[in-house]
Amino acid sequence: MSDLLTAALGHAERGWHVFPLRPDGKRPAFPDHAADRCTGRDPRCRAGHVGWEVRATTDPDRIRRAWSARPYGIGIACGPSRLVVVDLDTPKQPAEVSHRDGLVVLAALADSHRATIDPTYTVTTGRGGTHLYYQHPATGPALRNTAGTLGPMVDTRAAGGYVVAAGSTVAARPYTVALDVDPAPLPGWLADLLAPAPLPEQRPVVVDLGTGRAGAYVRAAIAREVDRVTAAAPGERNRSLYVAAVALGQLVAGGALTEDDAHSVLEQAAVSSGLRTAEAYRTVRSGLTAGARRPRTVAA
Repeated sequence: MSDLLTAALGHAERGWHVFPLRPDGKRPAFPDHAADRCTGRDPRCRAGHVGWEVRATTDPDRIRRAWSARPYGIGIACGPSRLVVVDLDTPKQPAEVSHRDGLVVLAALADSHRATIDPTYTVTTGRGGTHLYYQHPATGPALRNTAGTLGPMVDTRAAGGYVVAAGSTVAARPYTVALDVDPAPLPGWLADLLAPAPLPEQRPVVVDLGTGRAGAYVRAAIAREVDRVTAAAPGERNRSLYVAAVALGQLVAGGALTEDDAHSVLEQAAVSSGLRTAEAYRTVRSGLTAGARRPRTVAA
């Protein structure tokens, strides 16, 4: 058994969802395309684009098949794994002043909150940085990735993000476990600082569909696709949004619904369920474009 396969199985045993990275790199090995370039040729994308987060798994059989094929690096999908990883970078030039070191920044931030940085599962990155693994809070909003929110040289990975796992290499530099303990709960003061800003009050989107059988059909179709988005589990939201956009895109192409109305109802459903506006916009646009290739008309 290869060292990478052993490491991938070990991470999965902790309940962490893993997926293959390109050998000796940081980018996901699968899928090999973005959502807006999905053609459906990938067998797993036939019902809509399936990204790396959904493909991540703890299934030992799937892990053995993947890492027996090639020496893939190991990615850990933070959202499905219920992890928040604090990424502490180091200056790329040794001459840079120490206050630009992520660990120094985090220590100063903890001190300002009269807190300490207690032991947790820790990985040293290939370039000498530090990844601190924490359990995602059991209550409160879903935390997402941040860049510089806590300070310079300090990023975080949570829902929608991933980290290179220990056992991998990037540019021939290994990622190694510095402290092998269970991840500690994310400190409350950090959770408060990382909590997303509350959403502005949402005004209902009104779609004028007229009366009659055709209007009732389209109204039911919209409700069904909105429910698909709002009921999706955290790791499935973006894929569900894409599938919903493809379905409504077919009705748009058939003339039963305007593109603006379809885009508005889906984007509002996505944002209300926790997706970022920019992410929702891109996914809806991609799905509507894909759906337009297969118009669906509604009988009057």
